Amino acid sequence: MSSWIDACATTEIDEEDLISWEHEGQKIAIYNTEEGFFATSLMCTHEEQSLEDGMVIDCVIECPLHGGRFDICTGKAVSAPATVDLVTYPVKVEGDRIFVQI
Repeated sequence: MSSWIDACATTEIDEEDLISWEHEGQKIAIYNTEEGFFATSLMCTHEEQSLEDGMVIDCVIECPLHGGRFDICTGKAVSAPATVDLVTYPVKVEGDRIFVQI
């Protein structure tokens, strides 16, 4: 059964940015976008590079290694060399806290 885990405060993530978060060995990226907060797997599916230093523009994250891009809202790979989608996690905000469903 999946549960909601308190991940961080909303103020910990600047708009159009992300933080890395780990829960029981799962490395997760939590994003702050104009569309709201989202969470995906932290590692690029192309060559297992961390997206932590990637550039967030609107709802797209660009991998810092080879420039593959993913839709943050859906996890969908949207440009080469990335072809495999990121895993996404449900997110909810309660007060000033961000919860991720694992």
